[in-house]
Amino acid sequence: MSKTVVGLFSSADRAENCINSLRERGFGDNEISLVAKDENREADQGDGSTTMSYDNQNLGDGTATGGVLGGLAGLMAGVGALVIPGLGPIIAAGPIAGVLTGAVTGGVAGGLIDYGIPEQRGEYYESRVKEGDVLLLIETRSEKADEAESIISEYGADNVEAHSK
Repeated sequence: MSKTVVGLFSSADRAENCINSLRERGFGDNEISLVAKDENREADQGDGSTTMSYDNQNLGDGTATGGVLGGLAGLMAGVGALVIPGLGPIIAAGPIAGVLTGAVTGGVAGGLIDYGIPEQRGEYYESRVKEGDVLLLIETRSEKADEAESIISEYGADNVEAHSK
């Protein structure tokens, strides 16, 4: 059985440090995912409106251009940009990137259901991403979930919890 461990970071730097630590402790890229709002994709037009540009980016093939979330973009495989209605532009990395490609209409909350996260909690996580937090997910074997929770908490994540898949 697997579990999904989830935590929210208020800083991309903390999330990046946590990901590095998870890797050092044996968690693989196939277990680590993140979702964050892509503040770099909104361009103010001076009249209060914004436009979004996603030239040369495709979540399906895992490409992204530009300085997305500092070092996080270069840190993880499969980083891509996506616009989700009601949420706006996001960056997704790791296995969740593929899940969110098919879950655009259900948003982040809909995609998290595939990770065993109840819809109501998924909606909460989506709202926190919308506010600017970085959502980190570790999908791992049940026997490694406690270690993942400990590491994520150690790096200052909020609302760290595990969900059975």
